Amino acid sequence: MSNPLLTIFDQAPFSKIKTSHFLPAFKNAIELAKSEIEGICQSKAPPTFTNTIEALDYGGALLGRVSSVFFNLNSAETNDEIQKIAQEVSPMLSEFSNDVTLNETLFKKVKQVFDAKNSLKLTKEQLQLLDKHYKSFTRNGALLNIEQKEALRKIDKELSQKTLQFGQNLLADTNNFELLLTNESDLKGLPEGTKEAAKNLAKNKDKEGWLITLDYPSYIPFMKYAENRALRKKLAIAFGAKSFKDNQFNNEKLIKEIATLRFERANLLGYKTHAHFTLEERMAQTADNVLSFSKDLLEKATPAAKTEFENLTDFAKDLDGIETLQKWDGAYYSEKLKQKLFNLDDETLKPYFKLEHVLNGAFAVAGKLFDLNFEENHTADKYHNEVTVYNVYNSNGKFISLLYTDFHPRPGKRAGAWMTSYKSQQIKNNHNERPHISIVCNFTRPTETKPSLLTFNEVTTLFHEFGHALHGMLANTTYPSLSGTSVFWDFVELPSQIMENWCFEKEALELFAHHYETGELIPMEYIKKIKESATFHEGMATLRQLSFGLLDMAWHTTPPKGDFNVKDFEMEAFKNTQLYPDVAENCMSTSFAHIFQGGYSSGYYSYKWAEVLDADAFAYFKENGIFNKEIATKFKLEILEKGGTEHPATLYKNFRGKKPTNEALLKRAGLA
Repeated sequence: MSNPLLTIFDQAPFSKIKTSHFLPAFKNAIELAKSEIEGICQSKAPPTFTNTIEALDYGGALLGRVSSVFFNLNSAETNDEIQKIAQEVSPMLSEFSNDVTLNETLFKKVKQVFDAKNSLKLTKEQLQLLDKHYKSFTRNGALLNIEQKEALRKIDKELSQKTLQFGQNLLADTNNFELLLTNESDLKGLPEGTKEAAKNLAKNKDKEGWLITLDYPSYIPFMKYAENRALRKKLAIAFGAKSFKDNQFNNEKLIKEIATLRFERANLLGYKTHAHFTLEERMAQTADNVLSFSKDLLEKATPAAKTEFENLTDFAKDLDGIETLQKWDGAYYSEKLKQKLFNLDDETLKPYFKLEHVLNGAFAVAGKLFDLNFEENHTADKYHNEVTVYNVYNSNGKFISLLYTDFHPRPGKRAGAWMTSYKSQQIKNNHNERPHISIVCNFTRPTETKPSLLTFNEVTTLFHEFGHALHGMLANTTYPSLSGTSVFWDFVELPSQIMENWCFEKEALELFAHHYETGELIPMEYIKKIKESATFHEGMATLRQLSFGLLDMAWHTTPPKGDFNVKDFEMEAFKNTQLYPDVAENCMSTSFAHIFQGGYSSGYYSYKWAEVLDADAFAYFKENGIFNKEIATKFKLEILEKGGTEHPATLYKNFRGKKPTNEALLKRAGLA
């Protein structure tokens, strides 16, 4: 039986792939990658940039493609069989990675090239690639002795399995909760569209009534609009208790083991903590810089946050006699207060934000800024019938990228929103191979009577992920490991976060914010109120975001000792950011997928760090026009196309003409 994953393919052949194809494909691709490494090692020719560094970077192409298809499916369309394969494959990949970085012969050749770099007349990109590969060896065990290398292999194998298990537990526990309501009075306050979606969800599971789940499109509207406080409490506790309950999906033991293994790994490699290891390759550079940055923002945001919380508490007491504001009250009364202050809510706005219109709006903004055109590809293979594929061209008709979009929640799809890649951009043999990019979200589904209508927060989420996609689609580097989003983690959020700014601008909203039934343009008064309300409860939102970053740093700067209590550890990290009373049944850490499953360990601060960059960068646009072609071209050439070919501080200064300051962020957030 032929294996489609082992044939030469451009677009991923989803319809031809069977789950049984993955394991043999991985084994074959790993053996091929090993033979490529062996070829470099056995070469009798003196090591050069071309035969060693370039060969390393272009090598393992098949393994990269198989991995991207498999692990993207494991996030967006998984099942028990795929998860089982993931558990088997992850340690194999970890072992292969160790085989490369701990290969003494290979490292000697890389080091020879690195030591001679000043005499090689390399380009900036080549120097960056050489530095990246050399560090990938020295930072991952090449200088260790034999016993230490074996210890590192053991740690990496365990980490690969445990982080994967964390995600599987979280998905299972999320899917495990359902709130079935059979009394319509329990739905009082919910918008009709939300009620209809809950009815459809129940119907799809052969149940009578209205089904509420922990998926964002179901959970958030309920918490924001449902008048039944007892049910809001029940749902909020369930949401905060994900993988914290006494069942088979509990993650407490796992996260302690992951944190401990990361600490041991860092020590083995000569670093004080995992944060010290990670931040060496970040713009922030040190844990002290991250904590200082966070403390500075915390000092500026705390007074505003406390005032906002006091006002919200008073409002809830005056309105409904609520004596103590709880976590399950926050979204509900915030929405009520926002409506009172601005006479504007999501339900008023949603008819103007039909999903297809918003996506076309993102396309239109990209067209005006970066000369891109998007055409639906009706023949491309897809992994699910809800996926839509687009061919992306520039204004000259040249093919730029393939773009997959996948927008609605499913049982086999993890929560949240993300951008990923099925094929990296690179220039090889004088051919510029264009990337295949995907954005995946979890937005409200269409119902029998309404299309998918987005909240304004979902609008900004779509633009955010689309910004990441632009970073991937417009990549224009020679080497795959420097392409697109292959940049420092605290720089990668700049292209995504800056795109959110256009959602607040009249010129951009006029491109897509039209009523889904009448075609009427969103009224000017709504646009004005969107801008006015942009800083509503910004102090509280800033504290919340900083709390996640501080929790991340606590896990990765405080060496875990003994059989400590996860909840107590978390409460200590949250002590300077907590506004609401604690809920004993809840724990953030056990569902903190960004740091225990994704790539954000010691890096969650990046969102706030990149906000400084995006506010400063967008201020540049605002001063000269949000569709200023000259500035957009600079952003494309210096940021989006260049990937990781130069240090991000250099790239940013090349674009902006100066270093960023936090002045624009504080002004935008109303915290100046």
